[in-house]
Amino acid sequence: MLTDMDRTRLYRNGVLEAEGFPIDDVSDHVGDRSAVVWFDLCSPTSDDLAKISEELGLHELAVEDALHSCQRPKLDSYDSHLFITLYGAKLVKSRLELIELSVFVTKNALVTVRESSEFDIDGVLRRWDAKAEMAAYGVPYLLHGLLDHVVDGYFDVLQAMDDRIEELEDDLFDEAPGDRVHIQRQTYEMRKKLVRFRRLAVPMREIVGSLLRRSVEVLDPALTPYYQDIYDHTLRAAEWTDSLRELVGNVREAHINQQGFRLNDIMKKITSWAAIIAVPTMITGFYGQNVPYPGFSHPVGFWTSTVAIFLVSFVLYVVFKKRNWL
Repeated sequence: MLTDMDRTRLYRNGVLEAEGFPIDDVSDHVGDRSAVVWFDLCSPTSDDLAKISEELGLHELAVEDALHSCQRPKLDSYDSHLFITLYGAKLVKSRLELIELSVFVTKNALVTVRESSEFDIDGVLRRWDAKAEMAAYGVPYLLHGLLDHVVDGYFDVLQAMDDRIEELEDDLFDEAPGDRVHIQRQTYEMRKKLVRFRRLAVPMREIVGSLLRRSVEVLDPALTPYYQDIYDHTLRAAEWTDSLRELVGNVREAHINQQGFRLNDIMKKITSWAAIIAVPTMITGFYGQNVPYPGFSHPVGFWTSTVAIFLVSFVLYVVFKKRNWL
């Protein structure tokens, strides 16, 4: 039976002929070489996958990987089909969400198994329908649309992260004083996101590269430039991820250096004020002796000490201020 979360499509001779039919009817079409079938399963059970496994001759190890989450992005080749594990990515309220997707690729069938409904499968359908005439290339074109949608989603995530890093740089060099602990916390969180993201961006490059190397047996020559375009995008995504990691590291290092500079400024101010305060302490200590000294027991001694305190303190203040120590 077809659930609200499951989708099906039938292409015949490159033309969309039917969609939304029960998955149980797939067996009526997979034997027809002129037909291309796509069906999508959202959070399927082992029984659901067992049915399609029998129809399409899927390898038990691939079916097992599709049922167990947290697989590494990869491409496995079996006698009758390819099995691909990849991840969609999006930022939700500054939180990186990864949605696992398993894909079975046969000569005339494409099966997508979504971990959850959070993956935008409607976006994939819109991409297919935008160039409906390309459906004549069969399963390789449908797979191209799926991969292209996933990789484009990576750029949306990277652009959002890039914008956030620029905001952190602006906050870092903002002249307005304030608590900047949030910079250290957010750079740490951003670095964790980028490390997670890199774990799926780099293997995605290998997946598309493997498909290109198999282009003779898997792809129509007319589709090779399209897959090459996706491969270039995966390279750019991986390089962008690395550059953002470096930027985050630079922001964090600059923040630590700024803390050191501020500590030096504080120490200079404390030392300068301590030197100024030491002057009246020294003079009053000298005039507080219980032995005779110039001006002892006369008002001139008091005025002499007072003038000396203010004069020397003022001279020290001017000197320290001129050196930006105060």
